[in-house]
Amino acid sequence: MNLNKHSKRLTQDESQPASQAMLYAVGLSEEDMSKAQIGIASTGYDGNPCNMHLNRLKDEVKVECKIADMVGLGFNTIGVSDGISMGTSGMNYSLVSRDIIADSIETVMNAQSYDGLIAIVGCDKNMPGAVISMLRLNRPSIMMYGGTIASGNYKGRKLNIVSAFEALGQKVAGEIDEDEYKEIIKRAIPGAGACGGMYTANTMASAIECMGFALPYNSSIPAENPNKLSESERHARAIKNLLEKDLKPLDIISKKSIANAIAIVNALGGSTNAVLHFLAIAHAADIDFTLEDFQRVSDRTPLIADLKPSGKYLMEDVHGIGGTPAIMKYLLDNGYLYGDCLTVTGKTLAENLADVEAMEFQEQDVVFPTDKALKSSGNIQILYGNLAEEGAVAKISGNEGLLFEGKAVVYDGEQAANTGISNGEVAKGDVVVIRYVGPKGGPGMPEMLKPTSLIMGAGLGKSVALITDGRFSGGTHGFVVGHITPEAQSGGVIGLIETGDKIRISAEDNSINVLISDEELSKRKAKWKAPEPKHKKGILYKYAKYVASASKGCVTDL
Repeated sequence: MNLNKHSKRLTQDESQPASQAMLYAVGLSEEDMSKAQIGIASTGYDGNPCNMHLNRLKDEVKVECKIADMVGLGFNTIGVSDGISMGTSGMNYSLVSRDIIADSIETVMNAQSYDGLIAIVGCDKNMPGAVISMLRLNRPSIMMYGGTIASGNYKGRKLNIVSAFEALGQKVAGEIDEDEYKEIIKRAIPGAGACGGMYTANTMASAIECMGFALPYNSSIPAENPNKLSESERHARAIKNLLEKDLKPLDIISKKSIANAIAIVNALGGSTNAVLHFLAIAHAADIDFTLEDFQRVSDRTPLIADLKPSGKYLMEDVHGIGGTPAIMKYLLDNGYLYGDCLTVTGKTLAENLADVEAMEFQEQDVVFPTDKALKSSGNIQILYGNLAEEGAVAKISGNEGLLFEGKAVVYDGEQAANTGISNGEVAKGDVVVIRYVGPKGGPGMPEMLKPTSLIMGAGLGKSVALITDGRFSGGTHGFVVGHITPEAQSGGVIGLIETGDKIRISAEDNSINVLISDEELSKRKAKWKAPEPKHKKGILYKYAKYVASASKGCVTDL
């Protein structure tokens, strides 16, 4: 196998005695020196159920690489637990971690001149971070998802991470007592794996498999399913095949394959975070894919899966009805996917799905046929208006209605909003506005799951809207609009709203406007001054300085 096309390492060994000495020191033999070196990047760490099992997978992949006559060399990058950091200042680091992951994988792979990459990932930002690094590196690469968590259980009711947040709202509203609240918290997450609904982790894993960067079934096999550990052999064989074929990420990705990813996001009712991440992925690949492209795919893709947070089921239930490939095959057969896109198997998407059993609709209601779709178009909607001249992202499942008009209740930051909602400052018909939490203003564009969960827990989910220049967890549901650009910190109109202003949000014409005159907006703009940056040093200072807007994917290398 000729690997010189991938790496300078094999042609430099004789002139790099220090390199050889270092590799002998880590246990390589003389025979190993001529084998492909595979970087096995893991986001595994002990403090997060999404990631706590990943280093075990890394060790298995390393063994399988050796069996396949390659050298697997493991290394780690960081992770941030969104579930643990949610509602705290720690959440400011969550989106930042995506770029740190991409930067660190790129750094190790290039510095060590590894021939190929298998990235083993778990929590939300791990997946896009890994794929962005693959596109920058452009050498044979595969993403391996650690899998979804099993559901918790309390009194016969399935639980997941969002159950814990909504239980807080129920406790505040007096619907449950302290003992029941604690029981839900204790039982919500029973073990290893990423959050169980079609939240951001499962959304991105499914979409990246559909885009061709993960092996078939990888996204839907649960973390603690016996087949997850056995996937290590598949990945070792697949990376060797990619090396032999000289098939690289920029050979696989295309505008059509990104459209495939966005189609399955909409069909499954996936997370709005997919918009940020696929804008960033497209940027890394130098592919022109804009907010308008997201809307076009959403317009033509029906919502067919009844998955949490808006629906009833979890990712483990998707596995039970045939996994992600069964859904992909149905979408392909009905004209919603491009079948000619290459994948990391070395085959096209259509070839991968050729032998997959057709979706059965008679005995399951996790996924519906298109003639019984939950919504005729996708749940991801791009909104524009005087409040979002550069765009905003809404997640409309159809359960929330299509039009909302109400009085603004304005909060400068999430903590103020959490306190206000808990103190009863928000009433039916209000539009909660949380601002100065964008990529620059946050900084880091934290997720607003805690405020939306408090609203849901208080029984206001169908009668209150929430808009923000921040973003939402994949677990958020309700009438919510995020990613409002320009953000408040950059002088956007969301920074000019006052409590009592009327706001109108329409999913009928995809608009979001504050109902005051242009003259009044101009007067307010003249008085507005940008707040001082919240951080003067460190990673959040650097992030705020270099990050692009949400409408450009919050990339840091624009």
